[in-house]
Amino acid sequence: MIVRIMGEGQLTLAESRLADLNELDEELLAEMENGDGPGFRATLQALLAKVRELGEPLPDDSLEPSDLILPSPDATLKEVQDLLSDEGLIPGTA
Repeated sequence: MIVRIMGEGQLTLAESRLADLNELDEELLAEMENGDGPGFRATLQALLAKVRELGEPLPDDSLEPSDLILPSPDATLKEVQDLLSDEGLIPGTA
């Protein structure tokens, strides 16, 4: 699958690796619901770092349709709330 991190680019990520992101996605959702700004920021950074670790960057000149779009590292709590579904940022894992 193709994952886009807004403001950074795209990575390929095996769908089987989505489960590896589940705990961070659930944690991020809980922090957002509780208005925990510092916790939200730390968990968002950890989630994006994990995607970068597990994914393989696509070339800069490649533009593929994204299966999953994640917020930029500097996204605000409100911006991320607008991206959320009932299942968190990563559908099918929460």
